[in-house]
Amino acid sequence: MRWLRRILALAAVLALLAGLALVYRRPLVTYAPGLLRDVFDPIEGNHPIAWQQGPATADAPPSERPPNIVVILADDLGWNDVSLHGGVAGAPTPHIDGLARSGVRFHNAYSGNAVCAPSRAMLLTGRYSTRFGFEFTPTPKGMGTVVGLFEPPPDRKLRPQVDLDAARRMPDMAELGMPTSEITLAELLRDHGYYTLHIGKWHLGGRPEFRPSGQGFDESLQMLGGKYLPEDSPDVVNAKQSFDPIDAFLWSNTRYSVTFDDGKPFEPKGYLTDYFTDEAVRAIAANRNRPFFLYLAHRGPHTPLQALRTDYDALSHIEGHRMRVYAAMVRAVDRSVGRVLAALEENGIAQNTLVFFTSDNGGSNSIGLPDINRPYRGWKLTLFEGGIHVPFFMAWPARIPPGGQFTDPVSQLDIFATSAAAAGAPLPDDRPIDGVDLLPLATGAVATLAPRPLFWREGYYQAVRSGGWKLHVSKHPDRVWLFDLSSDPTERHEVSAEYPEKVAELRALLDAHNAEQAKPLWDSFAEMPVAIDKTLAQPESPDDEVIWWPN
Repeated sequence: MRWLRRILALAAVLALLAGLALVYRRPLVTYAPGLLRDVFDPIEGNHPIAWQQGPATADAPPSERPPNIVVILADDLGWNDVSLHGGVAGAPTPHIDGLARSGVRFHNAYSGNAVCAPSRAMLLTGRYSTRFGFEFTPTPKGMGTVVGLFEPPPDRKLRPQVDLDAARRMPDMAELGMPTSEITLAELLRDHGYYTLHIGKWHLGGRPEFRPSGQGFDESLQMLGGKYLPEDSPDVVNAKQSFDPIDAFLWSNTRYSVTFDDGKPFEPKGYLTDYFTDEAVRAIAANRNRPFFLYLAHRGPHTPLQALRTDYDALSHIEGHRMRVYAAMVRAVDRSVGRVLAALEENGIAQNTLVFFTSDNGGSNSIGLPDINRPYRGWKLTLFEGGIHVPFFMAWPARIPPGGQFTDPVSQLDIFATSAAAAGAPLPDDRPIDGVDLLPLATGAVATLAPRPLFWREGYYQAVRSGGWKLHVSKHPDRVWLFDLSSDPTERHEVSAEYPEKVAELRALLDAHNAEQAKPLWDSFAEMPVAIDKTLAQPESPDDEVIWWPN
């Protein structure tokens, strides 16, 4: 009887698919993966999380133990989303601002890449992900086909270029993972007496060996879906982007689901950002008497744009529905930071906890909001500053004086080496570690970091920053961009023709870097056009400057 019910349900789904495709004039594959999965892989109701309880009493007071380490990672948070940097549409982020003021602010901080998964791999390993072939972002099977078949509005000539045969040949997303030969921060710290916890997004592979439990985390509450609440919940306010094919795919194919320690999928409890925060607070309390590493990787404010209605109502001064939904999502992330910091205080461990806050890349042009990365040009998927120049704050009350501000270029690669130094854990000596320890700078032991180049690579689109200079190179279009960031930090004046010797110097750095990188573990199958100075919601012009992002 169970199989009969599934067959009947499948027939109903196929009928629904045909109707959706007809009504919304989108390919059937836009809807098929998510609806079919709902039939054959149902989500259970909410499960209470039974976090393992650490020692009832501590062997030593917090001040005599290695510091706890907390990394809070936002997803697609723009530079200007933080009110300390201006604040998008006037939405305050008092808790993020407070964290920054209580420790150090890095004014020239960079993500590992302009897209999520490689950045996460770099943060957790301290190494350029191209060293181990994790170059292109894992995507759900079917997304490439959807994007390739999407019909843009009539006034938009630029559209993604997808090799449909290559897209169909792509392995399932679960197969696209970070190699287990890499040493993650969780593995390094666990080997030195830390209890390791992951909460939130992962995006580094779905096979058992690629999951958090296979990459050094003792416990993991992992996001499986991507929705913040069911779309029809009375507590949610939604904003959809008809101009973005990926948004259409996400609404149709992401679910409201998580898993704990690789168990069956189940529904979270409440708005996803708050749910992950609730569980982070509980995990902190459970581990207050031993050193722990908590990696809290939020979904927010990544699409689909869904705000908690109470946050939306609190921002009634913001004009524009989409802007208000997005600002409400940022508000929820800020509330999370405040609650995590409060939990550390309440458990008596705030003084000896090293806290990082950053974003995996810059804000995306796909949400149609022009000012989220202001004053920088570019977006997620571009190597212009808007795509990789991210908020980055670090606090450790016992060691780092408050109010520090630094202009040295730093990277999320540095979280690995900095955390290792704080924990007293030697770095691996069998492989290059690309990040550096930021503690001497943050504590005032040194006035500046030793000069070093920083690199970004996604196929043929690459960039290097060395000193005050930054070079972009691409084969589609076949060109270079050179900027003197010391006088032009927002990349408004391209000067490659004036400084050919600097172009040659930076190209040589890129060539030497590329010679050390590995072959990608899987091929690129799509190229995405991104207008550097416009969102997807704005009409195209013949003089738009565009990069193409291979994935």
